[in-house]
Amino acid sequence: MPWWSWGLIWAGALLVPLSLVVGIAFTLFRKLMRTADALQHLGSQLAALHPVPETSDAYAGAQQFHPAVFRDAEELRLTVERAAVVRKHRAQVRRDRRIVHGKLIQHAQ
Repeated sequence: MPWWSWGLIWAGALLVPLSLVVGIAFTLFRKLMRTADALQHLGSQLAALHPVPETSDAYAGAQQFHPAVFRDAEELRLTVERAAVVRKHRAQVRRDRRIVHGKLIQHAQ
């Protein structure tokens, strides 16, 4: 067998599996993108099903659900930072109240 035939055999042996892997990856990517579009469409349908609650005492503390899948990363980071600041502020307010309460108890005797 001539030397170039071995080159053709090895090239075929490498290119066929590589082309199969690329084809499968492309198919999976297309399915993933269609799934993401379907989820986005489903999210908009769910948002349409849940109307904005009227202002009442029952809904005063409720927050509207917003899926984080399709939100901007910077917006999510700012939301997390704001929540952390609010938590720290509430913790500090509780701590200050406990300190004042403790001082009142200590000086009552």
